[in-house]
Amino acid sequence: MIIVTGAAGFIGSCLIDKLNQENFNFIIAVDDFSNPRKAPNLANKRIQERVDREVFFDWLDQNYHEVEFIFHIGARTDTTEFDRQIFEHLNVEYSKQIWHRCIQYQIPLVYASSAATYGLGELGYDDNESLIPQLKPLNPYGDSKNEFDNWALEQERKPFFWAGLKFFNVYGPNEYHKDRMASVIFHAYRQICQSGHMKLFRSHNPDFADGEQMRDFVYVKDVVDVCSFLMHHRRNSGIYNLGSGKARTFRDLAVNTFRALGLEPKIDFVDTPADIRDKYQYYTQANMAKIRSIGYERPFTSLEDGITDYVTNYLKADKYL
Repeated sequence: MIIVTGAAGFIGSCLIDKLNQENFNFIIAVDDFSNPRKAPNLANKRIQERVDREVFFDWLDQNYHEVEFIFHIGARTDTTEFDRQIFEHLNVEYSKQIWHRCIQYQIPLVYASSAATYGLGELGYDDNESLIPQLKPLNPYGDSKNEFDNWALEQERKPFFWAGLKFFNVYGPNEYHKDRMASVIFHAYRQICQSGHMKLFRSHNPDFADGEQMRDFVYVKDVVDVCSFLMHHRRNSGIYNLGSGKARTFRDLAVNTFRALGLEPKIDFVDTPADIRDKYQYYTQANMAKIRSIGYERPFTSLEDGITDYVTNYLKADKYL
C-alpha cells in the first residue's frame, strides 16, 4: 500500500495518477472528502480505500504492516489565512504525528514543504539545510512549513528515508477547486476567456519593468515525477527544492497563455495592492543542483510547453489528469 495525504487535492490527485501509471493501484487516499468540488480529481483513479484525515492515525495504527510508503502532501495552503492555530494543527502537529509513526513502523516518507519558507529571498533560494533556521517567511503558512522543516532537521530519530520538498509555483491540471489559490496560469486562462485581456501587477520596484517580475513556475507533471523518483531512490534523506530551476516573467506567462488560445496578447497593468506591496516577491528561482546531485536527470518542462499542454489538453477541454 502507498498512502497519499491530501489525495483529493491538486498535487495529491496528480500524484495518484502518476502512481497508477506505474501500476501502483493499492493506494490509500487520505483527505477531508467533504468538498464536492474536489471529487472529480479522484474520478477514474485506482484507489483501494479512502480514509478521512481525522481518523487516519487510528487506521494507520491498525494497518501499518501493509504500508510501503507515505506521501504526506496534505496541508492547509492558503497564504491569506492568518489563523495560526489552523496551521499549527494541520501543517505542524499533524506532520509530526506522521513523522513519529514512520519511525515507529519503519515507513519511508516524502512530505510537502514550500518555497514560501524563503520569504523575500534575502538568503537566496538554495536548499542548504544549514540556512533553514535563518529563513523569514512572510505569512503564517510559510511559517508553519518552515517550523516543521526545522523540527525535522533537529530530530535525533528520523525515518530511515525521508525527504521534504520545497514546492515552488506549481501549476497544472486538477486545480479547478482552488479558487484564489489556483496558479496564475489558471487565472490567466479564465481572465482571457472572459474578457480577452489579462491583468498583471504593475512593478513598484525600479529594478523591474511592469510584467518583468519573475517566478519559478513548475509543471505538476514534473513535481510528481520527482516524487516517484524519490520513492524508488530511498537514499540521501533531506530537504530539497522542487521548481523548474528557471525563473520566468509574468509577461512570458501571459503571452504564452494567449498563444495557447490562438490570440494576440492584450495585457493591462494594475497597481499591486498596498497591503501586500512591501511583501511582494519580485524574483524566485529554485537552485536544483541538490536533487540533480543524487541522480535525478529528467529535464523539467519549459513554461511554453507546460502552458500549451495545460491549456490545450485540460483547461479548454475541462478535463482532469
